[in-house]
Amino acid sequence: MDAPEDSSNYFTDFTLAQIVDMENLYKELGDQSLHKDFCQTVASTFSSSVNRNGKSSTITWKQVQSWFQGKQKQQNQAKFKKTVPSPPLQIFDLSNLSDAGNAGNVVGNATCGQRPKGKASDVSDLAFEAKSARDYAWYDVSSFLTYRVLRTGELEVRVRFSGFDNGHDEWVNVRTSVRERSIPVVPSECGRVNVGDLLLCFQEREDQALYCDAHVVNIKREIHDNTRCNCVFLVRYDYDNTEEPLGLDRICRRPDE
Repeated sequence: MDAPEDSSNYFTDFTLAQIVDMENLYKELGDQSLHKDFCQTVASTFSSSVNRNGKSSTITWKQVQSWFQGKQKQQNQAKFKKTVPSPPLQIFDLSNLSDAGNAGNVVGNATCGQRPKGKASDVSDLAFEAKSARDYAWYDVSSFLTYRVLRTGELEVRVRFSGFDNGHDEWVNVRTSVRERSIPVVPSECGRVNVGDLLLCFQEREDQALYCDAHVVNIKREIHDNTRCNCVFLVRYDYDNTEEPLGLDRICRRPDE
């Protein structure tokens, strides 16, 4: 049975982190990634993930294989397709939507009070991140595609994540899941991080690597200079309450901190 052109549209039980893993595996192995034994290994690893977040506990090897088949078909077709320029994306000023109240302020600021904003390249210097409902991790936003106002008055925007195609676009709540991009902390700024602060932390587990929200529980300060920091930050992740000590290279602070 032929796989769909973009299997990622159909197998939404994969998290974005798992899709990234499969993208990298396909780049490395190519057609070898379709072998049953390999797909069984990948499926077993995904199924034992500690961050399934309410999803079905089992990923089958056929799902994994079908995803790789879809990727293969997509690439083969791309070789013979004539490249057609994409129409310019429209970015709307969401801050003027009275029904949305203050929910549109974050994205509304991105458009500087103009509507519409023309090509996506016009806002290429803007920096936002959005939280995916698939794995509750934060990803950089490539562009805001459109918006909608729910019956509750809440505002949602459809985002395209940086590094992902349109098969991974998501509707996200502006108030709770869109914000200015977090800032990596450099050694000279480590003193700005305090206990209780909200950080975006790089959580690296055996089966995945995600940027997740966490709060600082404790800080072990060490003597250092402006080029190297040896301080240890004990953080508690918001989504599962686990704690982990991290170095400066794995934390990002909020712009307003």
